[in-house]
This record gives sequence, structure tokens and C-alpha cells, in this order.
Amino acid sequence: MTARLSDEARDLRRKVREAYAGAAEAPAAEHPFPVGRAFAESLGYTAALLDRMPKPAVDSFAGVSNISLTAELKPGARVLDLGCGAGLDSLIAAERVGPRGLVIGIDFGIEMLERARAGARELAAANAIFCQADAEALPLRGGSIDAALVNGIFNLNPARTEIFAELARVMKPGGEVWAAELILREPLPEEERASAANWFA
Repeated sequence: MTARLSDEARDLRRKVREAYAGAAEAPAAEHPFPVGRAFAESLGYTAALLDRMPKPAVDSFAGVSNISLTAELKPGARVLDLGCGAGLDSLIAAERVGPRGLVIGIDFGIEMLERARAGARELAAANAIFCQADAEALPLRGGSIDAALVNGIFNLNPARTEIFAELARVMKPGGEVWAAELILREPLPEEERASAANWFA
């Protein structure tokens, strides 16, 4: 399924892609959203866990929650990490489902995927694979996923209806989607809504 995006939506997608490429290529630089180990710890990823995770995955972490720790993932499960970024959640999930399970990390940014793949090689995590694709056009068979992790991508993608439809398509009957997102408590003033930077705030 391919979404027909407006010029404004395509421009937003380009800016999001560029922002996350920057976080992958220079994680210690300043970004319009939090990145890295200190941020991950603030969300509940423990120091002991991050110590044993690959540095490429930790340094460019940019989620909104510790969803890979709170989701109910069973040994042997087939897991989708949608918007996997640098792969921290994917690699944690790969540990949790064990060698008989499989984690498929999907992201639209090749720079983040390079970090995720480097992390998987470092851990010798043969049960974690990473693919480049758009969230609204998943390269997966219908009914093939037991659990999906979605750590903060809905606010950054204008094709939300298509994303939800794709998630519904690929999930097995009885499968579960574990999602986390930033939510406003009240509407932003119009002048702030007009700024592209606020997509990341």
C-alpha cells in the first residue's frame, strides 16, 4: 500500500529523514529531539542493560519509551520493530524472544539501519534482521507477526491511516501491537503549529 502524500507531507517526510540521518551520523551533535544513552536511561533503560548493548544502537537511540522492556514478548515470537532506528529496541527484543524467535526491524532511513546492522553484528544476533521500507508499505506477508513494537513514529508520519492498516494486515490473529507516542495535553498555539521544528518537540 502506498500513500499519496501532499507536497507539504512529502516535505515533512524529507525533513524527518534528514533529522534522523543526522542523529545517526553525529549522535553527539545537537538535534531537535533527545538522542543517546542519557536519554535512554531517563526513559527506564537500565545502565546494566545499556552496558551490554552495542554502542552504535545506544548512542543514536531516539525513541519515546522503553517499549521493548514493557511489551509482552514470548520466546519464539516473530516481532516487528516498526521505525527501529538504530536498533536498540530490536536487539533487546531479540534477546527476549530467544534464538527460536525473530525480530524484523524496519526503518526508512539507511543511516539508522547501518547502525542497527552494526549492532546486530557486534552481538552476533542472528535473530534480528533490518530492512529499509516505509511504514505504510511493509515488505511482510499478511498475518506473519506475533507482536509489533512502535516507539514514537506516528507523530512523524502523515500517512497514519495507511500505517494502521498495514499493522492490521501483517499481524496474526490475536497478535499485539505495543506502541508509545508523545501526546499533547492541549492544542499548540497556531504560531507554534506552523513550525516544522515542533514535529519533534
